[in-house]
Amino acid sequence: MSVREEVVIDANGVCGVARNPIDDVIASRLSCRQFSDSPVARSTIEQILRVARFAPSGANIQPWHVYVLAGAAKTEVSAALLHAYEREPGEHVSEYQYYATEFPEPYLSRRQEFGRLFYGSLGIEQSDAAARSRQTARNFAFFGAPVGLIVTIDRRLAMGSWLDLGMFIQTVMLAAVGRGLQSCPQETLAKYHRILRPMLSIPAEQMVACGISMGHPREQARARLMPRADLEAFASFKGFEN
Repeated sequence: MSVREEVVIDANGVCGVARNPIDDVIASRLSCRQFSDSPVARSTIEQILRVARFAPSGANIQPWHVYVLAGAAKTEVSAALLHAYEREPGEHVSEYQYYATEFPEPYLSRRQEFGRLFYGSLGIEQSDAAARSRQTARNFAFFGAPVGLIVTIDRRLAMGSWLDLGMFIQTVMLAAVGRGLQSCPQETLAKYHRILRPMLSIPAEQMVACGISMGHPREQARARLMPRADLEAFASFKGFEN
């Protein structure tokens, strides 16, 4: 059973369920889709990426590469992505499959619940295809964030390196929270690798994995919208004394 934890973050970044500073950072991370236009210095992004490089990586492979966009460069990429989304529907697909073709339970119910909660929070009826499309289009402007990241992985590596990449991406987002920023990971940008590759000079051996919007959230206080499963639903313990 899923429960909604009201993880409320006040203007000072204090999280109601935190037990220590690390808990605070983890619970404070949100997929932010409304950013302010307050700029983020290159030095701040460099700090985030420098600390994120210490994410776990099997055999120290470190399979990631990050393309960081801001200013005119981000605007140019955003315009090209939006043009492709609006004018070339159906022509762009990711080089990897993110979602299952069919979802067994409980994953199907969770995905359906996400749709209800997400679009409901925006006042969008799930049947309103035009409004949903407009919301999707905001991805390509990085939701108004001043910084956009395009994350790639070397396609010559195996599935284990994708575990490394996921840990790296999570560490990037947590390091951002530690500096008063929020982020939003965006798989949908991987669909437009044919647009991104020439614009960012991405080598052929690199596969676009996702984008990340990053900046100061427009609103500092909010509750976590999406529920999480209870501990008992995903953890099994053996050998512990009661």
